[in-house]
Amino acid sequence: MKNNKKWLQLAIFAIVLVIGVFTIINNLFASGDKKYPQVGDKAPDFTLVDFNGQAHKLSDYKGKPVLINFWGTFCPPCKAEMPALQRQYDQWSPKGVRFLEINLDTNKITTQSFMEQYKLNLPVLLDTKETVRKQYGISEYPSTLFIGADGKIAYKKIGEMQESYIQDTLALLTGK
Repeated sequence: MKNNKKWLQLAIFAIVLVIGVFTIINNLFASGDKKYPQVGDKAPDFTLVDFNGQAHKLSDYKGKPVLINFWGTFCPPCKAEMPALQRQYDQWSPKGVRFLEINLDTNKITTQSFMEQYKLNLPVLLDTKETVRKQYGISEYPSTLFIGADGKIAYKKIGEMQESYIQDTLALLTGK
């Protein structure tokens, strides 16, 4: 009986060891960046709602350039770049560029208060369950994706953007 118990323990140890080695090898050789969309890839479609409960799908903006900004009121650099994003929204939205500000706060009222306090009217979509954030592999805030009219990610910026960067990147994106 004692001998069988020892063999069982060795068998379990061997199985755990094989699974562990397989996991380590898989993680070392897997292309971690490719599990999330990268520059040059087609931007995955998603649907999120705004403050009014209206659904917005990325595919609704097919054929138009789109700026997607992941942000939250908990993030000082996110809040700091919002006035520049608002000014660029005012300049570029009449030219057909769509802005989707994906908010990661869990409290809608906090976000609405922030937007009202700073007189911002950019389209804010709520990602309270962080589904789109996870889909795009976003882990640093703010993060911004510039999607071309062809639906592909043309540029990706992690961190706070200066207004000149937004302006120049949108000019490149649109050819204007």
